[in-house]
Amino acid sequence: MSEEKSTQGKKSRAKGQRFETKVRQDLERMGWVVSKWMNTVDYDREGKTGKVVPAKRKYNPFLKALSIGTGFPDFVCFKRNKMIVNKNISDKYETINGAIIIPCSEEDSDNYEVIGLEVKANGYLDQIEKGMCIWLLENKIFSRILIAKNSKEKGKIEYVDFDVKYNKR
Repeated sequence: MSEEKSTQGKKSRAKGQRFETKVRQDLERMGWVVSKWMNTVDYDREGKTGKVVPAKRKYNPFLKALSIGTGFPDFVCFKRNKMIVNKNISDKYETINGAIIIPCSEEDSDNYEVIGLEVKANGYLDQIEKGMCIWLLENKIFSRILIAKNSKEKGKIEYVDFDVKYNKR
């Protein structure tokens, strides 16, 4: 019986890792820069307080290795909001390898959106994860948090905005 559960667990973890990779590749195709989030929230449910702390590494005695990437949410993603397209602008500003370097002014300081992404094949968060999401959003760690889940259409990924699904803020 325990061998069956062990085999099932291995298959589930491998399936989860494949889904995470698929989600990451999908977001990168959409122009997002995606990185594994190495932090988590030290969250107190009663007081609804928390702080961002480095995620603990998990030791696997069978592989004799530490696993990294146990943070919540799974990924931090960022993307430039506005693209400045003006071919005559290159005469006025410095260029590096063809890229135009434009000094950032006060009104341009919010050119990037930074979001958290949690990958859940079924799309459901538990109570602690919901509380951590609320805390991360209220404390402006992320502008929004998306939950990536399998779509009803085979092979598709659906992205659900935490605020829209749970309407907690």
